Amino acid sequence: MKFLADFFPVILFFVAYKLYGIYVATAVAIASSVVQVAYGWLRKRHVEKMHLITFGILLVFGGLTILLQDRTFIMWKPSVINWLFGATFLASQYIGKKPLVQRMMESSISVPDPVWKRLNLTWSLFFILLGFLNLYVANDFFVVEHQLMELTGLQQIDYDNCSQHFQGNELEMCNTAHTLEETWVNFKLFGIMGLTLGFIVLQAFYLARHINDDEPESINT
Repeated sequence: MKFLADFFPVILFFVAYKLYGIYVATAVAIASSVVQVAYGWLRKRHVEKMHLITFGILLVFGGLTILLQDRTFIMWKPSVINWLFGATFLASQYIGKKPLVQRMMESSISVPDPVWKRLNLTWSLFFILLGFLNLYVANDFFVVEHQLMELTGLQQIDYDNCSQHFQGNELEMCNTAHTLEETWVNFKLFGIMGLTLGFIVLQAFYLARHINDDEPESINT
């Protein structure tokens, strides 16, 4: 359930995008993030740092997306968040007595310190690579959008109603950009969520191999 709660704003963003487009979806994501943070505070008088960081970055990049009517900001947001998380995990590897993943999980599981360090480094690399993967998926949209803007001279394009504004080659490029935007939105939910869930499962298998390594050997009497 916590996994789904963490992705609550992303799920609502996806639903709102399918119904109303990317700008309404961005506003919905910001509102749902506010609800997520407020619920954590009202229920536990505590808000997870991950939720606060996500809310802060979403507020900035989502706000710019709506204010400037520019999709670029919201499409960069997952990369910025993942790189920040990756940097935080990596920094904890060398700052403080324990890596971040150990601080988060040691109350429920015990494994040797080297295992925590390897797992923490793996989380850091996962987040960093996920950030680059998001840009890889979004890049095709950026390229086609730039070409269409140069061709039409427009700075804002309504991709949801291409046939009302363009024809011929411009219409084809607009439809292509809209398809690529939808591909990114699908990746934002199913791709990132699926990869994260798969990584968590692999983590569980890895920890299960070492869960007894930290236990003292029994003394025969």
